Amino acid sequence: MSTSILELAHNWGFAIFLLGAIGLCAFMLTAGHFLGSRAKARTKHVPYESGIDSVGSARLRMSAKFYLVAMFFVIFDVEAMFLFAWSVSIREAGWVGFIEAAIFILVLLAGLFYLVRVGALDWTPIRSRRAVKGPSEVIKISNRHPQ
Repeated sequence: MSTSILELAHNWGFAIFLLGAIGLCAFMLTAGHFLGSRAKARTKHVPYESGIDSVGSARLRMSAKFYLVAMFFVIFDVEAMFLFAWSVSIREAGWVGFIEAAIFILVLLAGLFYLVRVGALDWTPIRSRRAVKGPSEVIKISNRHPQ
């Protein structure tokens, strides 16, 4: 037998899974095409959600801070998952695993302190920060450290 047939025989489960996934996708696309409605109306293309007609444009300008916070959440959430996996196997990891996890946590804290220092977690724009007068000087409210 040739090597390609042996490879196919070795990976037959994956080949069946791949053919099944492609067939299921093709079936869903063709079923949606044939079972979908064909009505043409002006109101068919109007967004309608939760029983309320939409008002205004969906094109809103969003601050990049929202995306930064989302990225920070994903990054720290994945790292929390790594720490959970480490905590499950703490007895097998021993002291070496504990030291590695401590170094990992210190690197995370260093990254978090850096983000606070550069003001990446500061939500208020510069123009809307207000100054609070102290007894002898004006104190600016901000997360940023003087550089």
